[in-house]
Amino acid sequence: MPERTVFFVSDGTGITAETFGNSVLAQFEASPRHVRRPFIDSAEKAREVLDEINRTAQTEGKRPIVFATLANDEVREVLTSPDCRGLLLDMMRTFVEPLEAEFGMKSSHRVGRFSDASTSREYHDRIDAINFALAHDDGQSARNLDIADVILLGVSRSGKTPTSLYLAMQHGIKAANYPLIPEDFDRGHLPRPLLPHRRKCFGLTIDPVRLADVRHERRPGSKYASIENCRYEVHEAEAMMRREGIAWLSSTTKSIEEIATTILRDLRPDRLVY
Repeated sequence: MPERTVFFVSDGTGITAETFGNSVLAQFEASPRHVRRPFIDSAEKAREVLDEINRTAQTEGKRPIVFATLANDEVREVLTSPDCRGLLLDMMRTFVEPLEAEFGMKSSHRVGRFSDASTSREYHDRIDAINFALAHDDGQSARNLDIADVILLGVSRSGKTPTSLYLAMQHGIKAANYPLIPEDFDRGHLPRPLLPHRRKCFGLTIDPVRLADVRHERRPGSKYASIENCRYEVHEAEAMMRREGIAWLSSTTKSIEEIATTILRDLRPDRLVY
């Protein structure tokens, strides 16, 4: 695709517009320039974005793509007017209005995901889960593992921390993560604090060559990052997880979103229905 600019315009954080827009754009071999414009909650702000879109169209000689989630009709009408020189993909009009017709009722046209985060149980659950993930990152603490939803296992730098935080932030899942180290392989069994919680454990592994590359960025030239050591640790970790009957997958080519969804499917399928 020739150079193109994509705008994500929202009256809230813009997470929905960007997530949906990027999912659609992933179907194309393209690397467009991204422009995020959150909190566009007045007609005046919308006109400023409209001017930016039109300037971009004039400069690039191509229509910018605009993914918009705007609940306020007055704000939305600024960008849906004939003056807009971008290709507007209006998620509210595309999805909300047909649902209003189907349900026979008007939507709230509420701005953002939460009308009042301080009163949202879901929001507080996510904050608690984030705090739990941070407190139990990289085996820092074995306290309160009985309330963990998931305990991620794997060698160092296999993707445990970002997956734990994603599960917490996106799904409100209390995820601890625990590194498997050579001493664990010598003992031949799971770290002792995890033995009572085997059913909550899920393993991550990684291609040794990729692991060596990642570790070299952190500690170049060390035994920790050597390909021989990486092969040894990955082999022993996978062998341990097989013996212990722990489900695992490779993070080598999978996104955090794919890993998290697999974990939810296997360990907490109830969290896929809400």
